[in-house]
Amino acid sequence: MKWMSLFLTLIALKSCGSNDSSIKITIKPNANTFVHGDTLNLSLRHKKGLTIDSTQYFLNGQVLALPYVFVNEKLGDQQLKAINYIAGETTVASRTVRLLKATPPELWTYNLLNEYPHDQEAYTQGLEFDGEILYESTGLNKKSSLRKVDYTTGKITQSIPLDDSYFGEGLTLLSDKVYQLTWQSNTGFIYDKESLTMESSFPFDQSKEGWGLCNDGEFLYKSDGTAKIWKLDPTTGKELSYVEVTTHKTILTNINELEWVNGKIFANTYQFQKEVILIINPSTGAVEGVVDLKGLKSKVAQIPSLNVLNGIAYHLQRKSFFITGKNWSKLFEVTLQKK
Repeated sequence: MKWMSLFLTLIALKSCGSNDSSIKITIKPNANTFVHGDTLNLSLRHKKGLTIDSTQYFLNGQVLALPYVFVNEKLGDQQLKAINYIAGETTVASRTVRLLKATPPELWTYNLLNEYPHDQEAYTQGLEFDGEILYESTGLNKKSSLRKVDYTTGKITQSIPLDDSYFGEGLTLLSDKVYQLTWQSNTGFIYDKESLTMESSFPFDQSKEGWGLCNDGEFLYKSDGTAKIWKLDPTTGKELSYVEVTTHKTILTNINELEWVNGKIFANTYQFQKEVILIINPSTGAVEGVVDLKGLKSKVAQIPSLNVLNGIAYHLQRKSFFITGKNWSKLFEVTLQKK
């Protein structure tokens, strides 16, 4: 029966050991990068010339029928596997192909509206508004905190220090909770939004580090310093899926601070050569826009500890973005527009 054959094939996919290096998956035409609309054709070659009796292909764990047309898959690296039957034995061959965005991202710029004071001792990791209250997470061991800030004056109205062993990272607000990540402690914290009383914590899973955090009103989205943005269950912290941040040329790493605005994720990149924000499609990982923020860093106090652009908060009522950086003495209010 067909369903039993498929079931046994899936069991074989999970239970097979290491790859058979004598079998190579070849792609026709010879290519390793694709875009949506491209067709994938595969074949196998046995280096020892043995006859392959039958093969079942898989793409990211799903059965693959050839020829296959990429339509709406998430971008990034795609995992190909071939379960092969040779003389009564089962072997596995695998390789990776890369699915890129078909077109370059649109270029954006900014219009500077206002400059506000900002605590230059704050190693800013996360930034988000709740009405007129600006919530901020700061990092560094023995200096990390969760705080509420009057953005017009830069005054810290409430601050909760983290234990010295924790390095604070991104934050987001969902319902009546504040979610805060830590860097390499494999732990996220959940606080009451009003009192900032810590209520619980959650562990990380495959994403071993915490970097940036945002939400779409239902789920959390977490960066971990790689190219991946993970979708999380806000109740358990469980990682449900991920996308890889991808352009028309490559996969981008060091994705950092995140902000959800009108169905898109706006992201900083840590230690990137330019002061930019990426506009990311959360369903596919495609970088749809790049915002050039050149010039903002030169407007803050140039101190030895001055670090990178990091901190994106969207003010819903004002329909403007508030931007700062690690140890920046100013918070900038800007609007964004395409060039």
